[in-house]
Amino acid sequence: MNITIIAGARPNFMKVAPIIKEITKHQKKGVNIHYRLVHTGQHYDKNLSDTFFEDLKIPIPDINLNIKSGSQAVQTAAIMVAFEKELLEYPADIVLVVGDVNSTMACAIVAKKLHIKVAHVEGGIRSFDKSMPEEINRMVTDAITDYFYVTSRVAIKNLKDLGIHDHQIYFVGNTMIDTLIANLNNLKQPEVWTTQSLSKSNYIVLTLHRPSNVDQEKQLKEFISEIVHSSKGLPIIFPVHPRTKMVLNELNLNFENLVFTDPLGYLEFNYLVKNSLCVITDSGGITEETTYLNIPCLTLRDSTERPETVSIGTNMLVGTDAKKLKKPMDKILNRNWKSGSIPELWDGKAAYRIVKHIVSLSSKL
Repeated sequence: MNITIIAGARPNFMKVAPIIKEITKHQKKGVNIHYRLVHTGQHYDKNLSDTFFEDLKIPIPDINLNIKSGSQAVQTAAIMVAFEKELLEYPADIVLVVGDVNSTMACAIVAKKLHIKVAHVEGGIRSFDKSMPEEINRMVTDAITDYFYVTSRVAIKNLKDLGIHDHQIYFVGNTMIDTLIANLNNLKQPEVWTTQSLSKSNYIVLTLHRPSNVDQEKQLKEFISEIVHSSKGLPIIFPVHPRTKMVLNELNLNFENLVFTDPLGYLEFNYLVKNSLCVITDSGGITEETTYLNIPCLTLRDSTERPETVSIGTNMLVGTDAKKLKKPMDKILNRNWKSGSIPELWDGKAAYRIVKHIVSLSSKL
């Protein structure tokens, strides 16, 4: 059986790493399963791409399509054109896509039009906010997916509401958590830990990258100002996404406890998260990691496609009004945050369940 695995952006790398490791284990046992790793190049900054392959010990991709940036339409179209050539030259029995980035949707469409089965890792998650580009990617991808590997029972319900058949849905857990568990003993102390004299539970980690939050200077300035004023002087470590950096350069912010860094590798970033007092973010994936690590998390969004991080975990949806940050920040600073737990099947074995199912399909394809 031949599987083509797609990785296009930072979260994808974390999700494919344990799957590749599990396939390799099966190969060593003599199982007839082969993979080809395609990196679309959607994230092309070294700190958002290459370092993740290095940190997570993922083999060098068989090909990098080198798509890079562009508008939603330009990037999606370029991925489709390049991936079609790739798939015609190297046919597959299954194309496995992960997450909800442009690469996910684009490669799923190409595969399906070439009559190749599509498997979607993290299928079925929904924010129900169509203003988010990722939500459109999820909807389109799930509309043509053959096999859904889901992270939660909420995702199962979402798929069933769409009329997806039970035999297409496989509750496997979360491969992002597989990667986190596998690397907990390998986390690396970043340079900023020393230069800023950081200590456990005595600083805040901040990440912002969503267009709705960072593309408007006024909105970004309000968020950062409120975060700083609510932090009571604690260091705020802000690894800056390239998109955000362009806007920040125009703001000339100068807060003593706000520390900008370049994007960090997986092992360094999660070292910071694991030892922080809390995380403030607009990322979905980070809310999963904070939930597993039992770190308080404030999400600057009005909706989330990962509701289990709120209902079960340590995450809270603050919304997009900066003034709503103060109350939850006070709770965190007073060590009065809610107690979270780990969602079902977030046990480090999701990739095993996925590959076990794929192997079982070999006689049917």
